Amino acid sequence: MRIDPTGGQFPAEATVGIPRPPEGFPGEAQQGPSEATVGIPRPAEGFAERPGPEQIAARAAEPPEPPSGTGPIPPQGDAPRPEGKKPRRKALILALVVLLLLAAAGGASAVPAVSNRLGLPWAPNAPKGSEPDPSDASLALHGPDTSGQGPSANGVASKLSGPAGAAALSQLSGSVIDPANGTVLWDHASNTPLTPASTTKILTVSAALLAMEPTKRISTKIVQGAQPGTVVIVGGGDPSLTALPVGTDSPLYPGAAHVDDLVNQVKKAGGDVKKVQLDASAFSGPNTAPGWEPGDAPSLYGAPIVPAMTDGGRGNPKVDETMRSGNPGTTLTQLVADKLGASPAGAAKAPDGAKVLGEVQSAPLPDLAYALLQISDNVLADSLGRQVAMATGGEASFAGASAAVKKVLADHGFDVNGLQLFDTSGLSNQNKVPARLLAQVLAAAAGPDGKDPNTPKLRPLLAGLPVAGSPEGTLHGRYHSGETQGGKGWVRAKTGTLTGVNTLAGYVLDSDNRVLAFAFMSNGSEKNSGQAALDVLATALRGCGCK
Repeated sequence: MRIDPTGGQFPAEATVGIPRPPEGFPGEAQQGPSEATVGIPRPAEGFAERPGPEQIAARAAEPPEPPSGTGPIPPQGDAPRPEGKKPRRKALILALVVLLLLAAAGGASAVPAVSNRLGLPWAPNAPKGSEPDPSDASLALHGPDTSGQGPSANGVASKLSGPAGAAALSQLSGSVIDPANGTVLWDHASNTPLTPASTTKILTVSAALLAMEPTKRISTKIVQGAQPGTVVIVGGGDPSLTALPVGTDSPLYPGAAHVDDLVNQVKKAGGDVKKVQLDASAFSGPNTAPGWEPGDAPSLYGAPIVPAMTDGGRGNPKVDETMRSGNPGTTLTQLVADKLGASPAGAAKAPDGAKVLGEVQSAPLPDLAYALLQISDNVLADSLGRQVAMATGGEASFAGASAAVKKVLADHGFDVNGLQLFDTSGLSNQNKVPARLLAQVLAAAAGPDGKDPNTPKLRPLLAGLPVAGSPEGTLHGRYHSGETQGGKGWVRAKTGTLTGVNTLAGYVLDSDNRVLAFAFMSNGSEKNSGQAALDVLATALRGCGCK
């Protein structure tokens, strides 16, 4: 049994909410309630409602009531009104206008947006009390401890002795290092090379980050072919090229280039394309590695390694564990031909100096590394290993990539004794890696600034490691039990799983705020119980003060 190794127009702001004149006011059509009056409660029963304009005018026209104890005022008939009465009428009209304006302003000021802008006491944003006196504040977040006493070797050994003795781990190798000072805090047969499975990807990503600039991108081109009406796809080794339409980002490879963009460039370049060929000469040697089983490529987690494909060879570009193509280069050629209204015409070498009709590029190297580590992408890892080989002058084959990764690590001061690689993904069951090497690389990546010249380049390695218990990444289904709950969110590590192989390598912030790099490797263990036992080990480190 082969175990999957992945584990219209708007009113001006100043007038919004200002109530319209009352119903029946001259010159205005009747309107419904304004924004300022909707929801304002009517006066309580027993309280007189405020008179409207018509009532005020009517009352002004009525004769005044006689003083108490006097008779009625005799009628005045049709005699002309004395001149002295005109100022009183004007005053009444003026009072009416002022009253209306005040009512409008009052209604407007009840609107939250207006009252906030005016800073009125009843505004929703108005302070509910006097402003408090300023007080000193200190930041709650701070970086990990790099200068304190740190854990001791005896303390860590005591903490791990119980979990390390679990029968479920079978043959165990491990190492724990304090990146702050490089001290080895725990060693359990760490020089013994064991099958690493997908923790091999830590070495591949590290070598790529050390050998290439972070701006490195992988190109895919279409050039003019040797015959009229023929174009050639030139694969540069980017398996993240996606068949998803432009505007739809790949959920597996964020920032990936699009086939549609490449094809559109060819169409704009003009010319009648009748045939599409593929130049796959960027890679050499077999497209499967020693130690791969017959069902590994194609499978849900692997495909033949060729320099031109889409979505890692997946049939569904949106799903990680989906069946891959057995000939991903041919699949890409057919896709491009269909989009150009042409026919696929097999393999061909691009003519020297051929005119480039279209070119797209992958996301930069750190983004590729992140995607590779999060979903443990075998195809991307073996393609990236070949990029390391090409960057260092080696052959872009399984053997060349394996040798290049080992050489780059050695050239940067890492102890590669006992390291044997037959691929750069960890799918090969013939790979052998000492836990010591994995822990050393992780400690360099997690070390303090300014101490190790490798550290700045290796930092992206840490960002890509899956988080324990997170919904994303290969640790999503782990760290939920009682014994491992304490490591949830604190452990970040790369997983490795093959038949009889379970490994875990990464780092953890312990309870004293100290970063600890670790590598735990188990061979001869069963999948579920072996993984659970490794998680208990990592969780124990999280709980370590270990002075």
